[in-house]
Amino acid sequence: MFRYIVRRLLIMPVLLIGVSVLIFWMLSLLTPYERVALYVRDIPRRQGAIDELIAKYGLDEPIPVQYWHWMVGRKDPDTGEVRGGILRGDLGWSQVGRGSVAEAIGRRLPATVELALWSAIPLIGIAIWMGIQAAVNHNKFIDQLLRVFAITGWSIPTFVFGLLVLMIFYAKLGWFPPGRLSDWAMRAVQSPEFQRYTQMNTIDSLLNLRFDIFLDSLRHLVLPVLTLSVINWAFLLRVTRSSMLDTLRQDYMTTARAKGLAEKVVIRKHAVPNALIPVITVGGLTLVGLLNGVVITETVFNWPGMGSFLAQAALTLDAVTVLGVTLFSSFILVFGNLVVDVLYGVVDPRIRLE
Repeated sequence: MFRYIVRRLLIMPVLLIGVSVLIFWMLSLLTPYERVALYVRDIPRRQGAIDELIAKYGLDEPIPVQYWHWMVGRKDPDTGEVRGGILRGDLGWSQVGRGSVAEAIGRRLPATVELALWSAIPLIGIAIWMGIQAAVNHNKFIDQLLRVFAITGWSIPTFVFGLLVLMIFYAKLGWFPPGRLSDWAMRAVQSPEFQRYTQMNTIDSLLNLRFDIFLDSLRHLVLPVLTLSVINWAFLLRVTRSSMLDTLRQDYMTTARAKGLAEKVVIRKHAVPNALIPVITVGGLTLVGLLNGVVITETVFNWPGMGSFLAQAALTLDAVTVLGVTLFSSFILVFGNLVVDVLYGVVDPRIRLE
């Protein structure tokens, strides 16, 4: 298992370099005048100022030289200070975030992580359970019912379902409002008495023993979690059902039953572990997508996370922010794939022995 993980770790630098080259190629499609925003907050208005900045930061140099400076930074000829460089955490200046891209991501990421964590358990657990039940009860009533649910859920656009539940549970019933917190709870968490540990409201409220804020946080989480769960339940259910049906038809399943094992034991110990490989792939990438920010869901429910931040940057044509967030999301995707590969080896020993 150790050698298997080491092999995967050795592949990661190659993948990360490839991602950075791709992102820089996208960045190089911008003009030097647009890329100046990577290095300065406010561009002077006097004539010739932009040309001076382009020469100062080497934006007219050959592309390989610019890529190197983009990666490790460039020494300021006036002050001698090294500025820029994604390896130093400098992703440029965000006009939308009114600060550096890295700082803006740091402010938005906890909200997205909180939403992803609360969505993960019902999303993965219930979808796998429904897929197993559909496969075990193949062509029975419960299978037909779950197939209708999967087809319906997969067919409904995310923004349509999100607006629908908002109309019913907020506009009509007033139960679950959008946003992260109510006004009174927001004032409470911004007060000096409230200690911030993780920037995630549900966790910080428990650590501060503010159960009223915790309940208010859960109230605001219900609708976005429900939207993410229903849409992804449909897909994971279909994947799990298909994989389970294929596994149940294998010869070793017939052998296990012939040995006199109970059907529940056959399903739990033989069918489920072997059917989980494609489910791990889809489930892992789904969670990575949640951590990267779900643009439509966060926008519909006014959730101040990575997805809504990316949407605002795109709408205002803030190219530096868009590419900075894209680079950060790409790194999360690469690490997520590593975790999925490790889970492969845990679930199926044959993979790590190859």
